[in-house]
Amino acid sequence: MTTTYRIQNPATGELLQKFPFATDDKIQQALTDSATAYTRWSSMKMSERGKILEKLADLFEENAVDLAAQATLEMGKNSREAIGEVKYCARIIRYYATEGERLTADQELKNIDGQTAVLRRKSLGPLLGIMPWNFPFYQVIRFAAPNLMLGNTVLLKHAEICAGTALTIQEYMHKAGVLEGAYINVFATHDQASTIIADPRIHGVSLTGSERAGSAVGEQAGRHLKKAVLELGGSDPYIVLDSTDVATSARRALFSRLANSGQTCTSNKRMIIMDDIYDEFVAELTKLSAELTPGDPAEANRNEYAPLSSESAATGLMQQIDEARKAGANVLVGGERPDLPGYYVKPTVLTDIPESSKAFSEELFGPVVMVYRVATEDEAIELANSSVYGLGGSVFSTDEARAQQVADQLDVGMVHVNAFNVGGEDLPFGGVKRSGFGRELGPLGMDEFVNKQLLTLNTPR
Repeated sequence: MTTTYRIQNPATGELLQKFPFATDDKIQQALTDSATAYTRWSSMKMSERGKILEKLADLFEENAVDLAAQATLEMGKNSREAIGEVKYCARIIRYYATEGERLTADQELKNIDGQTAVLRRKSLGPLLGIMPWNFPFYQVIRFAAPNLMLGNTVLLKHAEICAGTALTIQEYMHKAGVLEGAYINVFATHDQASTIIADPRIHGVSLTGSERAGSAVGEQAGRHLKKAVLELGGSDPYIVLDSTDVATSARRALFSRLANSGQTCTSNKRMIIMDDIYDEFVAELTKLSAELTPGDPAEANRNEYAPLSSESAATGLMQQIDEARKAGANVLVGGERPDLPGYYVKPTVLTDIPESSKAFSEELFGPVVMVYRVATEDEAIELANSSVYGLGGSVFSTDEARAQQVADQLDVGMVHVNAFNVGGEDLPFGGVKRSGFGRELGPLGMDEFVNKQLLTLNTPR
């Protein structure tokens, strides 16, 4: 299987276009261009950069359908979800364009007897972003928008299967008026990414990806004393303490899990259900999953499921399902690939997953629901916190205080009561434990790659 940058349709497996890796000379030129552009880009007034980002937001909104089609073609995203992703990107860009000056305003720390101390937030310099394929526009924009607004410049290494999206984002940046060199797409190899991190002209790196990739990039960043933000895996607990309508609760849980074909870091991968509603909940999950059929992601039929992003993604997920089955887990529905072209895996429901199995501790990145039965709130909390990951989590109950009490004890970066995966351009995103560190979006997303400079002023006497 090819490992070059490419456009390959996950619904058919057809390889449509290949792109060569950058030469080492091109990587060095990109570093030079980014550093050169930084001097001019960072010296512009923030309001000027804001106008450019406003134009970029307009372009994303006006061309949402066409941009979404690129994501559908490259990584198999349901077209309805893809359009939503692009429109969300426009909101993120506009948020930083309009709120950037307020978020980075000087903060007075002390003003006593003629001495003034001020905390200022200034740009750092060129940055490297290493972004994944599962949200090919959103992952890039949530990193690039706040940093471009700050005055940092960006080198962006996208996933190999998102070559078209990567080029399109760069094209739209330039259409909007982002300075040549302030945003550069690089079709870099992993070794070349390491070279970029080590280069003294680079001041930080942000990666969204697997735990393994995060460990490698974090190690390299630390070795070269570079600031890093890592958004890694997740196996989010989804605790249902009670429900007056179990069938509806199960439906909501299932279709939350199947969004983006289950390829979402904050997906509700572990459903932890109280004993008295467990059987009915699982029966409904199984029935609904069995009714779904494979379909063309460009059609966005609600009764169909989309393919995974690549053959390696589908093969890897099937290996995890098979291992869970051999370890003693029950596969109630799914657990196989349909006899079709493309990278489809049938929606799968796993129960009775042994603690000794890999599935108990691994992240399953695809349309697999893992359901656990618990008898008490303490048992639910213990199970939820047993994961090495700590990205997000949700607790549902008709008694909000009860749900809040459980939610308060979850070791995660984002917790939701009677809601799932709540997010927004103005809300910070990130996790704890092996889900990484640092935050994106909201005020905190603009406070990562910043020189928090102390300025003191003493009035002469």
